[in-house]
Amino acid sequence: SGPMWILALKQTAGRGRRGRDWFDPVGNFAATLVMRPGEAPDQVALRSFVAALALRDAVAAVTGRPEGLSLKWPNDVLLNGGKLAGILLESSGQGGGLGYLAVGIGVNLVKAPPAADLEPGATPPVSIAGETGITVTPEDFLDVLAPAYARHEATFTTYGFSPIREAWLAGAARLGQPVKAKTMTAEHHGTFETVDADGALVLKTSDGRRVIPAADVYF
Repeated sequence: SGPMWILALKQTAGRGRRGRDWFDPVGNFAATLVMRPGEAPDQVALRSFVAALALRDAVAAVTGRPEGLSLKWPNDVLLNGGKLAGILLESSGQGGGLGYLAVGIGVNLVKAPPAADLEPGATPPVSIAGETGITVTPEDFLDVLAPAYARHEATFTTYGFSPIREAWLAGAARLGQPVKAKTMTAEHHGTFETVDADGALVLKTSDGRRVIPAADVYF
């Protein structure tokens, strides 16, 4: 069967990256796209960038304000510099292939989590209603997001990561500026140079060029 969207109108145990809780009051957007990917696992993971582009397009369409949007590596969408949306990829399978991929997407349509719940230095959360005064229902948002995702997915499956990477970099937050990248074991400070062909963050640091496959980024 083909890809399928599942929209949760009430979610009681939302998850963010690294097992963090995801704040999800009624009226916010929580949906999962379930698909059976055909590529190798390292390629499949690049769909977080596909999802980020689709999310940005959908938010631009419902708000009419593309200029306030930017993309934060690896998988957040920012509105006016605040965290509006997050993406979480989960997969299952054995051997060389993946049985299925779940692309989880959360968007603060009506309400942002309290800033007090954040870890120090984290990007402050915002909502579409709070920043723009525009109210969008989860159902209406999915109606815009699904075709936007299908468009970028077609580009990805036809042409690979290269055009997705270029489009993502064109909307990237803090490109060419100093950032801090925190991995499980270390903290790296440097200039955000690019995202490489594998989706990894490339920093220019005092110790030279560092390629970081997974980390949390702080501005």
